[in-house]
Amino acid sequence: MSVQESGSSWEADLRLGFESRQGKTLLVQRRHRGPLTVQRPFYPEGDLCHVYLLHPPGGVVGGDRLDIRVNAGAESRALVTTPAAGKFYRSEGLAARQSVHLAAGATAALEWLPQEAIFYRGARVVSEVDVSLAESARFIGWESFCFGRPASGEAFDRGRAAFRWSIRVNERPLLIERFEVDDQVLKASWGLQGQPIGATLYAYPASPKSLELVRVVAGDRPAFGATVIDDLLVCRALDSHIEPLRRLLVELWRAIRPDVIGRPVCLPRIWAT
Repeated sequence: MSVQESGSSWEADLRLGFESRQGKTLLVQRRHRGPLTVQRPFYPEGDLCHVYLLHPPGGVVGGDRLDIRVNAGAESRALVTTPAAGKFYRSEGLAARQSVHLAAGATAALEWLPQEAIFYRGARVVSEVDVSLAESARFIGWESFCFGRPASGEAFDRGRAAFRWSIRVNERPLLIERFEVDDQVLKASWGLQGQPIGATLYAYPASPKSLELVRVVAGDRPAFGATVIDDLLVCRALDSHIEPLRRLLVELWRAIRPDVIGRPVCLPRIWAT
């Protein structure tokens, strides 16, 4: 555990490695430094490993640095999620940074399904997710956010969050995305259109069938879009309330998981607590 020069910030990292052994995926590497860890693995689907990522402090403040690395070895099957929303608190100047590096080897299946991130008024955050896949790997991942606390009347009228996603297959970039949100972007018609809550879902490999499935799920829902580019499915949605967006993500996942991962949905038990 190390503390930054500010005297009140955390640096923490977590390394997880999965391998397939005798037809079952095992968590063979689990190293952590600082306040990041995981619960014991769960096997509600038999051979597929569910892991819950824990951040005991309960929130991230300016200056904190979190680094998460997940490697799913060849033929392994793993799902990583979180037990609760991530909270990013007001900063007096320093930015918090969360970096996530995900890798899946040949014929592996990896799912990255964290619960939403809540950005409090005045938060300054850089969030990075880098995904590296073998061509025969399978991946579903999502990211959802809530700016301010709409239910409490707290607007995100100051602060800034920068999001960076990259997805590569055999080192070939399928997606490199950067966008930043502040009060202006939140309100703008060309930005988040005044909707403080949003989400993006990615899936690889995706077929025209996957695209049709998510469009059926979304129906005529406003502020929703989906496309497939180079076998990568990208879905985006905005909302003014978190619960409808949570339900939408789960229903999109339910629709495409059989096609992408080859299994029906099995909800992580921690989501029900």
